[in-house]
Amino acid sequence: MFFSKKLKRFKEINHCFFSRNNGFSKGIFKSLNCGKGSMDNKNNVLKNFKYITKKMFLKKNNLVLMNQTHSNKVFLIKKKRNKFKRINSDAIITNIKGLGLGVVTADCVPIILYDAKNKVIGCIHAGWKGAFSGIIQNAVNAIRNINLKNEIYATIGPCIGVKSYEVDIKFYKKFISKSKNNKKYFIRKNNKKKFFNLRKYASDILIKLKVEVDHINRDTFIEKHNFFSYRRSCKLKQKDYGRCISIISLI
Repeated sequence: MFFSKKLKRFKEINHCFFSRNNGFSKGIFKSLNCGKGSMDNKNNVLKNFKYITKKMFLKKNNLVLMNQTHSNKVFLIKKKRNKFKRINSDAIITNIKGLGLGVVTADCVPIILYDAKNKVIGCIHAGWKGAFSGIIQNAVNAIRNINLKNEIYATIGPCIGVKSYEVDIKFYKKFISKSKNNKKYFIRKNNKKKFFNLRKYASDILIKLKVEVDHINRDTFIEKHNFFSYRRSCKLKQKDYGRCISIISLI
């Protein structure tokens, strides 16, 4: 379990970036797999969610998750429901007390947001596609649309590190075609490969939006005992991979 020092100061919220430890799943999903869409035993996944909601002091149906598709769509929860329908988005925000907003990741960037002035929370799933297409800007703007006078804090959780994120030249050119300034997020490996700094790319977007940012600076690819990693699972030729969860709630 990992926490933001800045967000810890606010007594009206709970938050946590959970590791892969202390759960019930077995094998490649060991042990706190929160991927509902994974090939893991469903009963074990349900046990994992029960453990998480208890740790976060949440009622079973008050943990809200997204169907994440690497989009730039934001969902605003305006009223409490007994059961939430499938939410197709990569960011969710609310000002409703008692709800926990969750994002699941396995290398992508989990971001949790808190507007301390207006008591609004949010979370973002930012893979390179979502970050590239504006999911971070859209989420911050959605909070600001609630009230223009705000004080937004963001914590970027564990994600794939720059020296672990190898990309090809086509990927590099895609980012450079958008802005030549994006060169600073890449480190040369050889003539055909570069390393991409997804964390800094996401962080700089938030800073440009005048959001105060801090980090849980952990590399999900390297720290195999702490985190699930899509890229590591692919390299090991595993049939599937688990997902870690990050949650924020208004007390």
